[in-house]
Amino acid sequence: MTGAGAPQATALIRHLKENGEKSVRIVALDMDKEAVGRFFADSFHTIPPAGKEGYKEGLFSVLQKEKPDALLNVSGADVRFIAPMAPEIETLGIKCICSNAEAVRIADNKYELYQLAETLADVETPEYRSPNSLEEFVNAAHEMGYPERDLCFKPHIGKGSRGFRVLTERFDRRDLLLNHKPTARYMSLAEFESIFSESNDFPDLLLMEMAEGEEIDAMTIAYKGEALLTTCKTRESHRWGVIDRGEHVHRPVVEKAVEAIVRAIPLGFNNSLQFIDNKVIEINPRTSTFIYQDDLNEPWLAVKLGLGLITPDELRAYRKNIKMGRRMVRYMDQVFFEPGGTWSQ
Repeated sequence: MTGAGAPQATALIRHLKENGEKSVRIVALDMDKEAVGRFFADSFHTIPPAGKEGYKEGLFSVLQKEKPDALLNVSGADVRFIAPMAPEIETLGIKCICSNAEAVRIADNKYELYQLAETLADVETPEYRSPNSLEEFVNAAHEMGYPERDLCFKPHIGKGSRGFRVLTERFDRRDLLLNHKPTARYMSLAEFESIFSESNDFPDLLLMEMAEGEEIDAMTIAYKGEALLTTCKTRESHRWGVIDRGEHVHRPVVEKAVEAIVRAIPLGFNNSLQFIDNKVIEINPRTSTFIYQDDLNEPWLAVKLGLGLITPDELRAYRKNIKMGRRMVRYMDQVFFEPGGTWSQ
């Protein structure tokens, strides 16, 4: 598995190993030699950062040495590079548990995703624009109701909350400095203009409405254009852009939208689709934060599907196992170790 340092890594490793069916050996990969997953996996290797020099060679070296049955993608940074390599990886007899390259490309690009979603009858998108210059950005912001209406922007292609900000006049600079954490995501349109007024180029940004309402993470196991199993959980709070509290809920409108999106973008295996007020916000074509149950282990089911250990019909039947109201709380923990020695919690 990639992304041994991801926030979900320790819970994922633990539940893959405690699947209740088979003995599983986990080989964890990360660019950070102290990624927390190394302490929970059976084997650990560092490889260069995704897409950087030596990345492919490092990845294939580990795969050839360890000879795993499957490669499970956990990292959003890795998936856009691993997906195009999947056919080559599978010549080694290793099943790549991720979507194909074209599906990943569309899912990763929010502008293309929204353009496609607008053509689907069962899918809503936020109001958005894609300005090509600073002047277009400023004009579009006023057309969309700024400053009376808060807006937000984010890169077409991004990871986590990088590049995301809320455009608002509700906070002044003194208030932000004295009363908010340094990670506060608010800025005024004037501040935005000051950053880009001297730039020779303008980035690919989506200018969007600030969608408000219930936030839902829809986790779906997809296969050949079908959402076989979808669980919806509330996104009640988060830290560093990562959900830390939520529960399983039944949301038919969201589930129907997921089915339509998967038909249009043939995603594969584990995917996370984020919705606010029933509007699709983004897709993460990888594993994410799950609400695990003894009889519902979504990443393990995806691995089984990839390895032919379960049929699509058998996987669909797990819908009846979803325990509505089951909650999750993420917490921080620590490990302690001597370099080259054992570790403890």
